[in-house]
Amino acid sequence: MSDTKNLSGTERIKQKSDGLRGTLKESLRDELTGAIAEDDQALVKFHGMYLQDDRDRREERAEKKLERLYAFMVRLRVPGGFFTPEQWIATHHVAGQHSTGVIKITTRQTIQLHGILKSVAKPTMAAFNAVALDSIAACGDVNRNVTCSANPLQSPIHEQVHAYAQKISLFLLPKTKAWYEVWLDQERLTDKSEEEDPLYQDRYLPRKFKIGIAIPPNNDVDVLTNDLGLIAIIEGGELKGFNIAIGGGLGATHGNAETYPRLASVIGFVPADDRLFKAIYEVVTIQRDYGNRSDRKLARLKYTLDKYGADWYREKLEERTGFPLEEARPYQFNDRTEQYGWQQDHKGLWHYTLFVENGRVVDDEKIALKTALLEVAESGKANFRFTVNQKIIVADVQQKDKAAVNDILKKYKLIEHTEAASAIRKNSIACVALPTCGLALAESQRYLPTLITHIEGLMAGHELSTEEIIIRMTGCPNGCGRPYAAEIGFVGTAPGRYNLYLAGDHEGTRLNRLYKENLDEAAILRDLDLLFWLYKKERITGERFGDFALRQRWYKQ
Repeated sequence: MSDTKNLSGTERIKQKSDGLRGTLKESLRDELTGAIAEDDQALVKFHGMYLQDDRDRREERAEKKLERLYAFMVRLRVPGGFFTPEQWIATHHVAGQHSTGVIKITTRQTIQLHGILKSVAKPTMAAFNAVALDSIAACGDVNRNVTCSANPLQSPIHEQVHAYAQKISLFLLPKTKAWYEVWLDQERLTDKSEEEDPLYQDRYLPRKFKIGIAIPPNNDVDVLTNDLGLIAIIEGGELKGFNIAIGGGLGATHGNAETYPRLASVIGFVPADDRLFKAIYEVVTIQRDYGNRSDRKLARLKYTLDKYGADWYREKLEERTGFPLEEARPYQFNDRTEQYGWQQDHKGLWHYTLFVENGRVVDDEKIALKTALLEVAESGKANFRFTVNQKIIVADVQQKDKAAVNDILKKYKLIEHTEAASAIRKNSIACVALPTCGLALAESQRYLPTLITHIEGLMAGHELSTEEIIIRMTGCPNGCGRPYAAEIGFVGTAPGRYNLYLAGDHEGTRLNRLYKENLDEAAILRDLDLLFWLYKKERITGERFGDFALRQRWYKQ
């Protein structure tokens, strides 16, 4: 069992939080500061929020002896990344009234807004609640947003598989009603038994817990990067069940060899019936009981798995569920890229996957993306599906409405914008990083577009422009942009400097490896220029860049 004597400070905060309430109500009423109490900063994460500040303005405000410019980031719980037109319209207006104005599509297939001041936090939550949205458990030491292959083109039974994201999200939701009391001013339940939580108890999980659902042969959700991955097994057009993979996670810490990225290990198969939910539940309880509660850097399921072993975890899981896992069934991944443009599914519905650079939905000097999507939503002729690659699918358009929706996309040049993006730009991901993320060591989403432009020039020089090389960047080693699961990964070490990783595969079944450390832009481009030249000159026909890098041993031994 986990160590209960040397608990981290966060563990003690959770246990004395009164069901995640803490003193959040009092903190919100305190008009003398834009921040909230220190303990509440840990608890508010369970409500889907982080307290941040604008790091670009720290020095300026410090010189004026002003408090840091504090604001909340709010992340919604959107299982499977599905939005109705009404929900998009509400989010558009909330972003315009209360946040920086940017709607950010995350790598967990949901939406987050930055820059929400404490004074408007409650109206923001009320506006979301009015359209059946909430931020419960979108952050914190609980099961977070459940991801699933977003595009209905993946399979004729996509709808059936996709429904599991919502079911699992509700199944693992904390029982406390604190979110409704704090943000919507609802009265506390008099019957405390309704909040009894046999799953999370009063201590919740040692760290965050992530679940992803994939539909082979496409691994667009990077399923093996999750604590718990569910791989749909479809035989004869029928969903038979899921292979269960555990122990994925990409977070690490510079200079701490005990921390590392890891892909999940497949431990068995469970049929698509009540046994699946029992297995999911008990995977979580084992992590609850045996995960590290002393050192949060070592608290994810991957460290529990490596400490005790996969055989132990499977045996413990079978003991708790009361049934044996079946042997994992065969599957194969062959891709994890998006299908851009108009595509028609088996129902005759149309879907247009838009290129959204690093998930930033905003009107800028290049394109009025935010205005265009609002007009699509106001037409009521399309839903919206978010992908874990930070893209938007204008979805579920009927044949009779396709021309009208297409006209809006053309009017605002979204089709032109999507078609003009290069292959590597379409396959790039960046985390938020500066100026809002307190962990960022270097730029990411603000810098990657510029770096991609330089890389495009290199690739054009080597006649490689059509190569779909997967490139990802994060401003720190925590892995939010999944850089370790890319063919080329950049991980920030200091302002303007990055570790360069190579040799991940195109399918998301192999991590990359460290190539060189602490490179500036000039060094990055110099190295990539040489590597692209060698790739063009010596690759085997059809060989992906990541596979070539592995074969050439372009990594530290």
